[in-house]
Amino acid sequence: MNGIMTLVNFQSATRIESGVGKVTELGRLALELKVKRVLVVSDPGVIGAGHTKHGIKSLNDANLDTCLFDGVQENPTTDNVEAGLVVAKEFQPELIVGLGGGSSMDCAKGINFLYSCGGRMQDYWGIGKATGPLLPMIAVPTTAGTGSETQSFALISDAATHVKMACGDRQAAFRIAILDPELTLTQPPRVSALAGFDALSHAVETYVTTKRSEISCDFSRRAWQELAPHYLQVLEEPDNLSARAHMQLGACLAGSAIENSMLGAAHALANPLTATYQIAHGVAVALMLPHVVRFNGSECDSWYRELLAETADQSNCPHGGSAELADFLRNAAIQAGLPATLQECGIERDRLPHLAEAASCQWTAAFNPVPVNRDTLLKLYEQAY
Repeated sequence: MNGIMTLVNFQSATRIESGVGKVTELGRLALELKVKRVLVVSDPGVIGAGHTKHGIKSLNDANLDTCLFDGVQENPTTDNVEAGLVVAKEFQPELIVGLGGGSSMDCAKGINFLYSCGGRMQDYWGIGKATGPLLPMIAVPTTAGTGSETQSFALISDAATHVKMACGDRQAAFRIAILDPELTLTQPPRVSALAGFDALSHAVETYVTTKRSEISCDFSRRAWQELAPHYLQVLEEPDNLSARAHMQLGACLAGSAIENSMLGAAHALANPLTATYQIAHGVAVALMLPHVVRFNGSECDSWYRELLAETADQSNCPHGGSAELADFLRNAAIQAGLPATLQECGIERDRLPHLAEAASCQWTAAFNPVPVNRDTLLKLYEQAY
């Protein structure tokens, strides 16, 4: 690697409001955007935990009219977005609130694209495809994972092909994100494990992509500082609100790192696993990231050493470079109860070439610091098998 890093296209469109109990201020913050009608997009699990009710109460207490769309599923599809569009057309909102995990927030963005600009979700696959102004949006994340609250991309799967489409536009960034760590206390342990590892992977991958910049690397480093010492702590001490707050902030910062950098081969390898075998995204990334880190270490070990130096004073964090980081990630995933191999997930070995072909077509593969192709991606799948 040439070690050159430049300042490019810094984006920070989202205002962060954080603190315990902050969700009660959702109504006040919505009023700042001078709206009267609010569509809340949430999922059954978050609704069952009572968080959606608290958010809607805050909006109603501010004399705002609300409508709830609850048809969100994990890894939202075009079907979910189109169902939300039907509700939006009937209600005619002036503001959309994504209240839940990354799926709720991404679905909110998808609904906004179609409600504001028309067409199909496939029309917005790529960057800058919005044909008109989008409605303002507020994010209220209830997990510490995707960092969707600080990204202008929605990840929506095509319901027919299962291909995950990254639909991005600067207008699709949330105006405000509310970080209330109390909302993450109700995460089931498996959700905490999966979402938290996803956030870790964002800090690691964004630090070494071909689009890295001083700004993105600062976000990556700060995210790593928040996430690495507290990932396993949250799983061991689920009621530790301080650790939850660190993880939530870290996920948010990692989202900003993605917005100003990109992801790499680990996500390119993970997406076909989810599309073909319905493996949870956090599991898929945990399976592949340690192998990608070792692979990239042949050319950018010094960058991984820089990242690990940020937590050198933490006894539960790795010291060294790519090899030590890969070991840390693999061991953390195992301690979190995640599978260690593709074989454990029921993937047939003779399907690996097909998966490698699909991975080579993923957008994020192009931003990996060490160039990859079908053959190198196949080798990484074989190492993970």
